[in-house]
Amino acid sequence: MTIREVLAFNLKALRHEQGLSQEELAHRAELDRTYVSSLERNVYSASIDVVERLANALNVDASDLLKRPKTKKMMS
Repeated sequence: MTIREVLAFNLKALRHEQGLSQEELAHRAELDRTYVSSLERNVYSASIDVVERLANALNVDASDLLKRPKTKKMMS
């Protein structure tokens, strides 16, 4: 997995765990919903500032978004 794939996987997983829609997460992080969607689909790469905003919106450490998952399951 590339770091972009890791971010996409973790972002989607954490958002789902917290029961948030892409729209709600985008609102909390002050981002556009389509940008969040693109990050989750690995279309765009995120700046470190965006990673921090997403982490804050999810109440996790930025490093949690960049940790390689222990499972080999890839994003669907």
